[in-house]
Amino acid sequence: MMISQLLQLPFSGNGVWLELKRRNFSIPFLAWVVVVPMSFLPPVLLYYAGTHYGDAFLAGFADKEWRFITTILFLAELLTFFVMGWLIRAVLDGHNMEISYQDSYLLATIAPIPLWLSALALLVPILAVSVMAVAVGMFLSCALIYQGIRSLCHRSDNDVVAMSATYTVMAASLLAWGILMAMVWAY
Repeated sequence: MMISQLLQLPFSGNGVWLELKRRNFSIPFLAWVVVVPMSFLPPVLLYYAGTHYGDAFLAGFADKEWRFITTILFLAELLTFFVMGWLIRAVLDGHNMEISYQDSYLLATIAPIPLWLSALALLVPILAVSVMAVAVGMFLSCALIYQGIRSLCHRSDNDVVAMSATYTVMAASLLAWGILMAMVWAY
């Protein structure tokens, strides 16, 4: 599978989703090979930003307990993966759309990748860059959820049921992401 094909995932149901489905990755494989390494990225970069940029990045940023915050963030990200896989399956079942647990966890693995990668913006000590990266990451994650549901459940472009299920999953995903960010700023 080519990188150019993977970059098309958020923008079309171009068969790459079906190729990923055909590869039949196990849930433990997805967790250990994709989720755990990618989940390290935001806490490590947040720790770096918190200990190196201080209040120049954001007022009150230097006074946080970054070791504690980033450890909790990492553990919460891992928990979120397992909850989101289950939630995707439950939402799609509620909309009478068939998806296997394996495919729901495939979607739960791929959808947050842009948000994980948006943490790379923390290498630049400018708050606006991080905010813009997170906004782009959220947009791409939502697009991945939509295209993933359409492709993995074999729905057409005009299927209102697929859009409704997508909105429910996106709302839950953004709520989970918001809770994670609130936890970071609360400590």
